[in-house]
Amino acid sequence: MTGIKHDHEKPRWDLLPLSTLEGAVRVLTFGAGKYSPDNWMHVPDPVRRYYAAMMRHLTAWQSGELVDPETGEGHLDHAICCLLFLRWHDERARSVQARPPVEF
Repeated sequence: MTGIKHDHEKPRWDLLPLSTLEGAVRVLTFGAGKYSPDNWMHVPDPVRRYYAAMMRHLTAWQSGELVDPETGEGHLDHAICCLLFLRWHDERARSVQARPPVEF
């Protein structure tokens, strides 16, 4: 007997390379210890600030500095965290109202 499972339209979490997120989790752990576990949710002007932080980490990585000197974690891992924070704040803003364009 062959079983049936109707999962063809469900998200494919098995496609996400989880090992690549370990560094981002270490960055989150560092931030939770330095500030508080959910501090990133309450930062004023989060879209502008996390975008700026993400770009600082990306430009540091692009210029050849692979590791953030303060945390010892990769700049790309920091950028991943910033992008996750941006995504969370954007999703939250859209659930309240249409988010206006962000001015930088």
